[in-house]
Amino acid sequence: MQIYDEECQQVGRAERRIDVGATAIDKGGYRHFMAKEIAQQPSVIADVLNHYVKGDRIVLPDGLDFREVDRLSLVGCGTAHYAGHVAKYWFEALAGLPCDIDVASEFRYREPPLSPQSWFIAISQSGETADTLAALHYARDHVSRTVGLVNVGTSAIARDSDIALPTLAGIEVSVASSKAFTCQLTVLAILALKAAHDRGRIGDAELAGHLAELRAVPGLLQQTLDLSDHCRALSEWLSQAQDVLYLGRGALFPVAMEGALKLKELSYIHAEGYASGELKHGPIALIDRDVPVIVLAPYDHLFEKTISNMQEVMARHGQILLLSDHEGIAAANDGVYATLTMPGGGNLFQPILYAIPMQYLAYHTAVAKGTDVDQPRNLAKSVTVE
Repeated sequence: MQIYDEECQQVGRAERRIDVGATAIDKGGYRHFMAKEIAQQPSVIADVLNHYVKGDRIVLPDGLDFREVDRLSLVGCGTAHYAGHVAKYWFEALAGLPCDIDVASEFRYREPPLSPQSWFIAISQSGETADTLAALHYARDHVSRTVGLVNVGTSAIARDSDIALPTLAGIEVSVASSKAFTCQLTVLAILALKAAHDRGRIGDAELAGHLAELRAVPGLLQQTLDLSDHCRALSEWLSQAQDVLYLGRGALFPVAMEGALKLKELSYIHAEGYASGELKHGPIALIDRDVPVIVLAPYDHLFEKTISNMQEVMARHGQILLLSDHEGIAAANDGVYATLTMPGGGNLFQPILYAIPMQYLAYHTAVAKGTDVDQPRNLAKSVTVE
């Protein structure tokens, strides 16, 4: 290999050997890499928590003090963009810190006015995503700090950011991201808690309580993996659809969009994710008995509003798959086509839990349709051109 700089002069680079165990790149008895990677999520998220949380303290690199920050810009592509969209809810609700969320390919073209007191956070599984890297280069001369959330510590985004935070998902072979997404969410949740504590929005005791909830997430995820067989049973129904709608409110709205993206990527079925309150502003025109509607509705302060939207769908003969906890299923399962019962608890971090059935529904539907689960058509693991 020969390496040249921008002036076409040959340069030398030190060789680094990375030891990759054989178990990281085989299927481990699973039919597909994606099935293996979905199942790994409790353990890799436990690794993230062990890395960034020590007792009741958050341990991050020096320079991540949010006290003087006036705004965050979060940028990513595809699944990484939806992770940032979830984090926007967390940063604003917990820390009172305004956030912009952008698709990386649009960020620099709209020429956003960036404050010298603002931070830029680039989210990328590979750390080589061309649009996200270009957005980082645009932002770094205009903000006080750039942060890269990446799964590859030697990547371009990691090198070019002021601070790189590894998401510690490990090797992800399947093109459709699963464990990389939930690890991104976990690191972003930790950052939001750090911001809230730095800015005096939560005290030591409240931080400890939130960290205890976060440490419970791997165990709750393990319970959520039990939904695989239920999702497989629903896959024949979904595989017959031409269009599928996903609905969610609050921080579950981006998870609904992520669920729709997964179904499109893997099964080639047209799907869209919407904020539940937007239903009557257009999408309800699509509803008939042939359009499955997947509703994400944990039993929280937004539950009644989401269920009201769900009932509007049922009044138009739409078929509902309701995802909720035991209380929500008991309160609202009359007339729905099917339900998936989620574990209760961890309300603040429900987006991490609800990602699992989104992945399983897409995975099993793709298997039912006979598509290439690990290498969907026209897609690449890392998009390195604009």
